[in-house]
Amino acid sequence: MSWGIELWDQYDTIATHTQKGIDFCERFTHFLKDRCSIELKYASELKKLVKNYQPKKKEEEDYQQYTWAIKFWDMLKELHDLAGQHEVIAENTQSQVLKDLQSLITETKQQRKKDLQEGAKVQDHLKSSYSQLDKSRSKYERAFKMAEKATDDYRKADADINLSRAEVEKTRNQMMIKNNQCDECKNEYAAQLQQTNQHQRDHYTQQMPAVFQQMQGMEENRINKIKSMVKQVADIERSVIPIINTCIDGMVKASDGISAEEDSRAVIDKYKSGFPIPNDIPFEDLSNASVIDTSNANGTPKSSLDSRKGTVSDKKRNKKDKKGGGGLFGIFTSSKATINKIIGLLGEESKEDFSDLPPNQQRKALNRKIDEFKKEIARETAEREGMLKMKDVYVNNPALGDPNALEKKIEENAQKIDSLQAEMRKYQGYLTNMDVKPSPAGHRRNSLSDDSISQSSTNMEISQTSGPPQTMHNEPEVYTAIDDEDGDHPEFDQTEGDFDDEGFPVIGTCRALYPYEAGNEGSVAMTEGEEMFVLEQDQGDGWTRVRKHDNSEGFVPTSYIQCHFYDQDEV
Repeated sequence: MSWGIELWDQYDTIATHTQKGIDFCERFTHFLKDRCSIELKYASELKKLVKNYQPKKKEEEDYQQYTWAIKFWDMLKELHDLAGQHEVIAENTQSQVLKDLQSLITETKQQRKKDLQEGAKVQDHLKSSYSQLDKSRSKYERAFKMAEKATDDYRKADADINLSRAEVEKTRNQMMIKNNQCDECKNEYAAQLQQTNQHQRDHYTQQMPAVFQQMQGMEENRINKIKSMVKQVADIERSVIPIINTCIDGMVKASDGISAEEDSRAVIDKYKSGFPIPNDIPFEDLSNASVIDTSNANGTPKSSLDSRKGTVSDKKRNKKDKKGGGGLFGIFTSSKATINKIIGLLGEESKEDFSDLPPNQQRKALNRKIDEFKKEIARETAEREGMLKMKDVYVNNPALGDPNALEKKIEENAQKIDSLQAEMRKYQGYLTNMDVKPSPAGHRRNSLSDDSISQSSTNMEISQTSGPPQTMHNEPEVYTAIDDEDGDHPEFDQTEGDFDDEGFPVIGTCRALYPYEAGNEGSVAMTEGEEMFVLEQDQGDGWTRVRKHDNSEGFVPTSYIQCHFYDQDEV
């Protein structure tokens, strides 16, 4: 199947057809550009959508503990990754397909122009041969007519008796000349005809078929390239489908991670105040408030409170009002205060020990604060170890640096660690005071007094460089119950006294690897192999709090003991 044979007479049609192929390539280019623009715009709109629904700074803390919010943001991350794959489609199409298509168009235009020029040259050569043939034929026709006329003239002259012999001979010579010229033109025409036929034969069997074959190859190459590019566009999109499916699977996984039960527990954990449910409101019988006692000589009214019957006295009512627990409206006032504490006192700053928060929220805030100190201490300790190693390197190789230059930084780092540890112990003291069991009277205040907090803070600020941490001795709070005359909840007076500190539960056991003599206040002696209970882990200062079998407590060097904690068994 060849254009040169089948379409030997369709040169102009083939030229028009190949131009249509180039026009299609340019149109395909515009299509791919518009496709890339749509993909990029779609990706941009998706990313904009993700950005608009990202959690605000003020929302992160409120929602980051709920599965429905966390998993929604996980879905947004997957959607952002999915949008990125549409950008990949556009970028790969631009860098691969469009680039090759532009090269194909340029190459096809150049090849077509070259083939058309060659075809025009071959056609011009054939036209020139046709022109020469027409000229030789016209010349032969003129010569033939002139020879024929000369022959007629000679015949007439030979038949005319009035003409002389010389005139007849002249006519005869003229006839011979014209016939010779006619024969020459005839031969020239025959030769030109033979040459033109050869040119025509070569034109339609060799020269133009070669041009057509080149144009056919160019067109087939263009079609095959278009075929390859259409497939390449599909392959580019197919290559990102696994990633898109992964993003979709991530969205499904995010939906599976939403748990109503966990969110309900999170709400309880976040907003639980820890306050007890209020007791029943006592009935106040006002009708007996002014009963006159006949046994009174003065005749003055006597409250039934004196006989421990009747209503609560004004004095008692005032006491209840001061505590926020008296009267019907006291219930709502107390509830409102509880709600305000739960939501953070309507934006007010909390106290240092967070005693203005409900008990449960106070414990969470203190634990969060202690964790922050632990992270900061760990970071500073790692920095200190790095500086000590660098100092050793400088000592061994002074050419690298001056070891004395690090002394000041190491000293500042040590002071900072000491300060952080003191602050951390202060907050641990706040937490310990929260966990102290109530007195035998069965009651305890909701928050610590300022005096006890101040005393705890003072006791916990201990130097970590001279010896073990000092044993904390907080003055306990003892409350003496003063019974109400009507049997209501008693008032409590705060007094001072001694009690056993039970704020350190046993968290594990330990065995002494070496003997240790207690040379500092707050430490305890131990013998090699002695078994003890662990009350408090090493807080980064190199000391662990233990309790011996004789119930004596104190600190021992962490490096001198081998510990086993109960939470390791749970793991």
